[in-house]
Amino acid sequence: MRLPELLQCPEALPVVPDVAARLIATFGQDEVDLLDVTAAIERDPALAAAVLRQANSAFFRLLRPVHSVRDAVKVLGLRRVRSLVLAAAVQSRFPAPPGIALERFWTFSFVAASVARRVCAPRQLDEDVAFTAALLHAVGELVMHQAMPDVMRDIGHEHPWHDLERAGAEYQAFGYSYAEVGAALCHHWRLPRALVQAIEQHVDPLHRAVADPLAAVVHVADWRARAWAMGNQRDLLIHSYPDGVGELLALDPDLLVDPAVAEPEGGV
Repeated sequence: MRLPELLQCPEALPVVPDVAARLIATFGQDEVDLLDVTAAIERDPALAAAVLRQANSAFFRLLRPVHSVRDAVKVLGLRRVRSLVLAAAVQSRFPAPPGIALERFWTFSFVAASVARRVCAPRQLDEDVAFTAALLHAVGELVMHQAMPDVMRDIGHEHPWHDLERAGAEYQAFGYSYAEVGAALCHHWRLPRALVQAIEQHVDPLHRAVADPLAAVVHVADWRARAWAMGNQRDLLIHSYPDGVGELLALDPDLLVDPAVAEPEGGV
């Protein structure tokens, strides 16, 4: 299926939930009323439940359980809660895509977001956008699995969705990958342009007239999360390390091939 045809499928570009739309509008705002954010999330019970489930997951390693949306906003802060709502919104629109275990998919996505934050912070890039872009960078897989379950299952036999060669297999089969599809969804939901561009270009950020640093960050985060999903083996990490992108971002390879760097931490 060609990309324009895929994007015309009713399930490909669903409408963004109202709560997520309101939080998307807070990107770039200097002052945000957290009480208003809390009230908006509480009005959508499904999203509120998803936010609490993620807030209490092992990923965040909180010192105490979070029992309410108010606590989640207070403990996690706007940036993380907004990202959780966006992830929950995507999950609510693609609740059971064939061929993908959602719990593992979102754990993979949060690992990528955690790595993106670590890589981004010392380089004076927008942590907020980098974290969210990495969290959402693979949502195109959900769209493609929902719209083309049989074809995606066949691709998955040789290259599972978390495989390091997955994007290449999709380009060979379709002429596009999950990256372009995910960027189209994020553009449809009116997420910030920098975030959409980072998702769209992250598979091969160096093959651009001017490399986008945020796309490079997401590329590294995606690579690291895939290596984590494939067993976090040091030999695999060393031999698959993206040298060119690492040089662009002036990264320390020894830091990134450390298996512990893909472990979530409370400061995410």
